[in-house]
Amino acid sequence: MQIIILGAGQVGTSVAESLVSEHNDIHVVDTNPRRLRQLQSRFDLCAVVGNAAPPSVLREAGAEDAELFTNLCACRTDGIPSSTSRPRSPACAWLTGLSTRGR
Repeated sequence: MQIIILGAGQVGTSVAESLVSEHNDIHVVDTNPRRLRQLQSRFDLCAVVGNAAPPSVLREAGAEDAELFTNLCACRTDGIPSSTSRPRSPACAWLTGLSTRGR
């Protein structure tokens, strides 16, 4: 399965490690080239340097063929840790196939 992980911090690295071990095709996008080089030295994955917001960077990471995206944003709601991701930008409508008109 081709999976794109947006962010190569502690959580993104941990997710990449788990998913690579399951023989998935992992692509990681991050703005920190040093962090991505470290990941590539440890795991068999594709690294893309850049901000994951522009569609051009997501396309470079293989978004059009990806079966799963992870955008890990750790936050707390009423003291409960949670993680959410939802593409809301009209520029990203091509990812979900959904129209953002009328919002």
